[in-house]
Amino acid sequence: MYSKGTIYMFEEIHCRIEGRVQMVMFRDFAQRKARGFDLVGWVKNLPDGSVEVVAQGEPDTLRRYIELLHEGSILSRVDSVAVDWRAPSGHFDDFTIVYV
Repeated sequence: MYSKGTIYMFEEIHCRIEGRVQMVMFRDFAQRKARGFDLVGWVKNLPDGSVEVVAQGEPDTLRRYIELLHEGSILSRVDSVAVDWRAPSGHFDDFTIVYV
């Protein structure tokens, strides 16, 4: 995956996705796409019906991932994706679905 001694710039995005994004396989979609890009972080449903995503990776890869979040799963309807770019807030080993 990454060669030893190579320096990579990792950033983090925090996203809130609104629309018909719960009960439509959106979290599974977000996880599969993130893993396909070798991103780490998590996705979870929020009580207000939106979905929250925290993902870490290289900036160009995160931008491509955000584009996919705007598309959503085949059954979803994404109305908006709010994105905050920030320094990594922690360390993740994988991209997981958080069940609350």
